[in-house]
Amino acid sequence: MYIDDAGALAEFCKRASSTRVLAVDTEFLREKTFYPKLCLIQVATPEESAAVDPILIDDLSPLVALLEDESITKVFHACTQDLEVIFRELGCVPKPLFDTQVAAAFLGHRQQIGYGALVESLCGVRLPKAESLTDWSRRPLDPEQLEYAEDDVIYLPRIYDDMMSELIKRDRLSWVIPEMEDLLDPSVFARPPELAYVHLKRSGSLTRKQLAVAREVCAWRDREAARRNVPRKWVLSDEVIVEACKRVPRTVERLKRIRGTEQLGNRDAQGVVAAISTGVACPPSDYPVTLRKERPSAETESVVDLMNAMLRLMAEKSGIAPQLIATKDDLVDFVSHRDSRLSKSWRYDLVGRELEGLLMGKVGLTVKDGRVELL
Repeated sequence: MYIDDAGALAEFCKRASSTRVLAVDTEFLREKTFYPKLCLIQVATPEESAAVDPILIDDLSPLVALLEDESITKVFHACTQDLEVIFRELGCVPKPLFDTQVAAAFLGHRQQIGYGALVESLCGVRLPKAESLTDWSRRPLDPEQLEYAEDDVIYLPRIYDDMMSELIKRDRLSWVIPEMEDLLDPSVFARPPELAYVHLKRSGSLTRKQLAVAREVCAWRDREAARRNVPRKWVLSDEVIVEACKRVPRTVERLKRIRGTEQLGNRDAQGVVAAISTGVACPPSDYPVTLRKERPSAETESVVDLMNAMLRLMAEKSGIAPQLIATKDDLVDFVSHRDSRLSKSWRYDLVGRELEGLLMGKVGLTVKDGRVELL
């Protein structure tokens, strides 16, 4: 059903309040804005589904109460952007949460599998893609748009039940739950300006001193983009910020010598220069930790290659996407005796213990019939 008035929303939420699982998805636009513009909220119980129109409904409090009801599991697929827009527009964090994309990686599917591919795999239904680039802010919405939108949630309750049964059968539910809980950390979907530099492209080429400058310039850019509600790159591109952090111009004139600063007005240019000066004045004790990973030695690289072979072998045996278990950085940290995810929890039980045996010479690898096997 399509819900475009407060009364119908309240009635639906009252019925849905007794459900055990609520599938959720959103449609939003953000190509020309800093903040995503929420255009539609799709929700579904095992019995019924609805497309809720936040543009036409002023009072969404019944839906907020439903999303915050901790007796109901909220099921998403690839939830990060949905959580961001819900947190921004509705002021709530839906929990408890179950992400079918995360769970799929524990059940033999590739990491970051798309919703359409998952529905086809588990439900035998091929979803149309005709409305994937639609402008969801335009009204009225036609029946085809609404059908496309509700397709994004109507299969999730069934997929959730199948996945839960399989996770319990394989004794992996305790592995998945912490991964889901990590997704609810607001720092994942509501980053403060002071941490914007962490997402700066090519920041790995910067020293710690230059990162201190990048931290200030990126924070200035985020605040300006938010104030104007425009994309960050419309204010200043990542490439220009990285170059400015290396050159450290202390005047507007010197800043303007960097290609890509032509669109900056005098006020913005002064803001960038002021941010650079603040970063330069940062004491060394407050420098950010470098984002650049130290290149391992040739010997360590060889060991990591062998560890990666074992990782892929264990991932294949367990049916868990290898990228979910560990990255190359995790392997380097593990062999270097630094804090690594492989030293903890289910990752250690699944792979870390075997890797320890490999590093101690107690476990080996061989090739049999064209396949890597443990010795």
